[in-house]
Amino acid sequence: MRYVIIGAGAVGGTIGVRLADAGHDVTLVARGAHLDAIRRRGLTLRTPDRTATWRGPATDAPGERPLPADTVLVLTVKSQDTAAALAVWADAPVAGGGTAGERLPLFTAQNGVANEPAALRLFARVHAVCVWLPATHLEPGVVVANGYPHPGMLHLGRYPAGSDALDHAVAADLTGAGFVAPVRDDVMRWKYGKLLANLGNGLQALLGGDVPTDLRDRVRVEGQAVLAAAGIAHTSTEEEAAERGDRVGHRPVDGQERSGSSTWQSLARGVGSTEVDHLNGEIVLLGRLHGVPTPANAAVAYAVRRAARERIPAGGFPPAELAKMIG
Repeated sequence: MRYVIIGAGAVGGTIGVRLADAGHDVTLVARGAHLDAIRRRGLTLRTPDRTATWRGPATDAPGERPLPADTVLVLTVKSQDTAAALAVWADAPVAGGGTAGERLPLFTAQNGVANEPAALRLFARVHAVCVWLPATHLEPGVVVANGYPHPGMLHLGRYPAGSDALDHAVAADLTGAGFVAPVRDDVMRWKYGKLLANLGNGLQALLGGDVPTDLRDRVRVEGQAVLAAAGIAHTSTEEEAAERGDRVGHRPVDGQERSGSSTWQSLARGVGSTEVDHLNGEIVLLGRLHGVPTPANAAVAYAVRRAARERIPAGGFPPAELAKMIG
């Protein structure tokens, strides 16, 4: 199988370089200064025990030639960029006829739970991936992955449910590349559990490392209440911890701990957008649909949008102002 990694940032860059190192055919998709850097000097992946530089094909869109029929597309862009990426790749021609949306599998290795239904509108074969992969992308051409002894855990399964032979084949490739890659028929249950964990990302992006426990608890409790009202199953923190065990921990890279969550990284890079509306905003949406108040998640979503819009630096939002907004 050939892999096209759509979004060569922290998650996509780590997956792409590790798959390529394991001998697989990989093409990275990036944009702007990051794409320029990859084309000039490759993508450097720094980990706790080594540094590797991948040099291979990189692009920002499908080329003029049809995609090979054995291509697996792996979507790793932030959730706010999903719609644009799907629009670019869904109608790409495939060798032998048809389009990518009709013929090729798409694996959604992303935070949040809105990417899969969006993808299913355009792709007939959607596979969800629950991502536990502590990595950082702040500098063009460089990804830092702190996961150890394995770089990450990636649960795979068909969307909306079930699994198939392709899930097991991709899981075998990921396992050979060093990841822990369980196949789960209930992969969305794992993704909803991860969504609850990600509700603290916005708080950490706003306040930095010292987020009061009561604030983390408030956004999570709201999230749990919403999922219960909606009848949506999710994993527990205990189940998740038992699954990871000591297989995916955090280690410093070149003496540095991981800087922050994916939302923190978006503010740190000043890109002008974050995935908060697909994390805390997902809870707000479900709360409104099912009559459950979600004031803390709504306040966090608004504050992160404001920080992105006004270029407030990561960790620089006034704590007193946030506390007043949450109430």
